[in-house]
Amino acid sequence: MDAAGLRGRAGEVPREPGVYQFLDGEGRTLYVGKAVDLRSRVRSYADPRSARIGQMVERAAALDFTVTDTETQALLLEANLIKRHQPRYNVRLRDDKSYPLVQLTGHDFPRIEVTRDPDDGATAFGPYTDLGRVETVVKAAREVYGLRGCSDHKFSGRDRPCLDHDIGLCTAPCTGEIGAEAYLDDVESVKRFFEGETGALADPLERRMAAAAEREEFERAANFRDRLEAVRAFHGGGGEAVSGGSHERHVDVLGVAIEGDAAVVARLHSEGGQLVERDQHRLAAPEGEERVAAVLAAFVPQYYAERDLPDALLLPEDPGDADLANWLEAEGVAVRVPGAGREAKLVDLALKNAHRRAGSRDELGALRDALGLDRRPTRIEGFDVSHAQGKAVVGSDVTFVEGTPEKSDYRRKKLGEENDDYANMKRLLRWRAERAVSGEDDRPDPDLLLIDGGRGQLTAAQEALDGVGWDVPAVGLAKQEETVVTAASEYDWASDAPELHVLQRVRDEAHRFAVQYHQTLRDEVSTALDDVDGVGPELRKRLLRRFGSVENVRAASVEELRSVTGVGEETAETIAGRL
Repeated sequence: MDAAGLRGRAGEVPREPGVYQFLDGEGRTLYVGKAVDLRSRVRSYADPRSARIGQMVERAAALDFTVTDTETQALLLEANLIKRHQPRYNVRLRDDKSYPLVQLTGHDFPRIEVTRDPDDGATAFGPYTDLGRVETVVKAAREVYGLRGCSDHKFSGRDRPCLDHDIGLCTAPCTGEIGAEAYLDDVESVKRFFEGETGALADPLERRMAAAAEREEFERAANFRDRLEAVRAFHGGGGEAVSGGSHERHVDVLGVAIEGDAAVVARLHSEGGQLVERDQHRLAAPEGEERVAAVLAAFVPQYYAERDLPDALLLPEDPGDADLANWLEAEGVAVRVPGAGREAKLVDLALKNAHRRAGSRDELGALRDALGLDRRPTRIEGFDVSHAQGKAVVGSDVTFVEGTPEKSDYRRKKLGEENDDYANMKRLLRWRAERAVSGEDDRPDPDLLLIDGGRGQLTAAQEALDGVGWDVPAVGLAKQEETVVTAASEYDWASDAPELHVLQRVRDEAHRFAVQYHQTLRDEVSTALDDVDGVGPELRKRLLRRFGSVENVRAASVEELRSVTGVGEETAETIAGRL
């Protein structure tokens, strides 16, 4: 969209508060913004404030807008649209759904477990960022209170306790070793701990440690000591007092750190004067001078649009957004930027948390610089093909966001039976590109495509992308030399290069996912092995997994066949004679 066209379109927009969206030629949202005066704000884009916004305007093919009654409605609508469409040019909050939680299920005898997808009716705590510490604490809770961790299938219909009871991890409510009332009392004690009462778990652990030491069971005492340290650290050493009015039961403290074009917001959450939760969130950092204020102005409405607001927010600086301030004031949220005292120390603590996360090696930033990409590739899709000499041909499409797997966005595809890796890769990428261009794929466009393979696979993939017209950069990663291949260059990065490590993770996951699907299909089809006496379904699977195909089983010697579990000399001779 050129400047003249944009000015003309702006003349059709009313001078009222609302939300505007720039759309590309396929109707996908590129940018969402809010304004008190829609016409004035839209017209300002004819003279972009930055190169990034200028690029967005050039890509835009259409403009859409929604009028609201108030500036506050515009603020909330903007936040919801950004969350829904994940526009490429907005400062976007990455959802924390991938962080682990601890849940107590809604059963008559609740189960405790670490999960990323809590059950309906469960009581969930978190999210947490340190999975190892969470698992240690859950195990300590089970050791002290004996809550079950088994599935419903294992729990029902038992006539004797299982091994968890024997080793002290469960009080065995399944067989009546503990009554319902006593078990639920233990559940309440565990709830109190996860709600912030550290002593509910730390005190009984400390007593057990002391008793073990008195009995001179020093190894057992040391195990209790390690668990006790994890438990005490879980809520920040028992929790730090948060000052504030007596009516401010829930207080959130935010800290922001910016490194390059990435930002981290650390949030500390207090309930009843005790810190009970800490988490971090990554965003793309905005351009301009007041970058911390802009991050806060973007984060707060997006994060709290789907969550309960706290009674008070402690911030490192004023976001400088009148609409945001009006909304928080209307909702009864006290916003403070403390300069000294206890609250200022808490903001400093949040800042330290944010800087610790931002200061870790930025693999994606290094990858952007190494490849000369326009932006940090926060979203990468990896592709691989797996087959057995042209049989059961499948393709995988895995997604990584911020360098970690986003398994809900994994896809897989059955391909035609053809013993040609290049043709199969081309077919797989054409399928992905066509779905993206037609809008059938509901995932956001990735910033980078990674092809498992070298120059040949990348060329085949690029031909598919060009043929469909899907403009996304693609690179290949060859396995043997770990050489990164682009359309114009090849890179031989050092083995410890962070930009190589992130590509290797994506490549290895794409390979694993493809092989897993291929094995599933291959094991489902009938083969010549089905007619061999002594070879049942399980042995057939082991043979195919060991040798890769019926042809390779046929070529194997009797000695090689006998190396497979379950194949004796007689069966090996039978297989060799029948195939």
